[in-house]
Amino acid sequence: MNQNIVTPSILPGFLELLPQDQMIFNRMLDVIRSTYERYGFIPLDTPVIEKSEILLAKSGGETEKQIYRFNKGDNDLSLRFDLTVPLARYVAQHYYELTFPFRRYHIGKVYRGESPQKGRFREFYQCDIDIIGNENLNIINEAEVLSIIYSTFKALGFDRFTMRINNRKVLNGFFEWLNVQNKADVLRVIDKIDKIGSEAVARELGSMGINSGVAQEILRFIKIKGKPEEMIEGLKEMNVDNELFKLGVEELEQVCSHIRYFGIPQENFALDLTIARGLDYYTGTVYETILNDYPSIGSVCSGGRYDSLASNYTEKKLPGVGISIGLSRLFYQLKEAGILKADTASTPTKLLIIPMKETMSNSLDIATKARQSGIPTEVYFNEGKMGKKFGYADKLGIPFAMVIGEDEVNTGMFRLKNMKTGEQETVNIDELISKIKGYSIENTSL
Repeated sequence: MNQNIVTPSILPGFLELLPQDQMIFNRMLDVIRSTYERYGFIPLDTPVIEKSEILLAKSGGETEKQIYRFNKGDNDLSLRFDLTVPLARYVAQHYYELTFPFRRYHIGKVYRGESPQKGRFREFYQCDIDIIGNENLNIINEAEVLSIIYSTFKALGFDRFTMRINNRKVLNGFFEWLNVQNKADVLRVIDKIDKIGSEAVARELGSMGINSGVAQEILRFIKIKGKPEEMIEGLKEMNVDNELFKLGVEELEQVCSHIRYFGIPQENFALDLTIARGLDYYTGTVYETILNDYPSIGSVCSGGRYDSLASNYTEKKLPGVGISIGLSRLFYQLKEAGILKADTASTPTKLLIIPMKETMSNSLDIATKARQSGIPTEVYFNEGKMGKKFGYADKLGIPFAMVIGEDEVNTGMFRLKNMKTGEQETVNIDELISKIKGYSIENTSL
């Protein structure tokens, strides 16, 4: 026995897929990319490795603990832990070369050295979009982002999902009015109201030193429910004497008004006054999206408005709004929930050509024509029995196969075999291309 053989394995917290699942993952990625591009977003990629001083300019605490940091020669380096900090560096560095508003999308891997859990990874794909303004950014962009979320999840095959919206100015102004200092702790408590009820929330707030009058105002605030216009009216009726709060309510009202310009159905968005998102980072509208039939998955897309993207790298004011889809986590959770259909194919190949020895050049010519017509085509080069060759197509889920011998070359007619049904039919090259294209359109889904 060879004692030098190393047992093959990967580190925990890293996602590695078999071909069938990778095909589904790639289709999801392609759907997201094509949707982003339909809205005019520009592709961007940044280095996976950045200078540590760049990534840690604004970070500390838990982020610094989770970052993968190392030295190579005299360089202090780190793996990017999100796509937003590299964007901030990029915009500051290339400010005079960019056109604003700068609309970029970035799909790439990020790295976090946290304890891996089910559905949470140390290496994972994020799919981000951001709209960056120069000094100012019209609030209608915040409504357009909701349109992009809506279009993306519809394209992924979902109908029942809710984009939940809030505004950080509303939350911050409300807590200022009440003179509540420990906002993060209060938000964590009120987030549990659906699980433990109002009385238990009031008791927990009391145990935190919040008097009963303030606790009742907090409960009154989070109990505002209904359609967006009804909730906005309810917020106004609270008579909160705080300018930041009033500005936040006004912005919420504007965003909800603009949403209708984009034709988003009422059932796909709602106001949710408990959403906070990044207590220090986001400054205006914030978003979270949930799948209505699978609430346990949690938020599948989140983001919001921020006042200054690159304050650590430039004195320019660069307000922006953006969202992120954690694709690796979303794929894993959907797979675990049985939402994604198992793919029958382990390859993108739609046609396998099996040449006889004397027809190799002709087979390659036909393969080229099929590929030029947009059909993923593979030529089987290995020797072996015919059953083994068809078995290869069957195992990989290739839908069509055909043998090319002298008769096929001489007549220009080919026997195309449907690998699922076993049926064969004789077609010319144009009919072959048309048939496989039609099949591909009918059978493309997540």
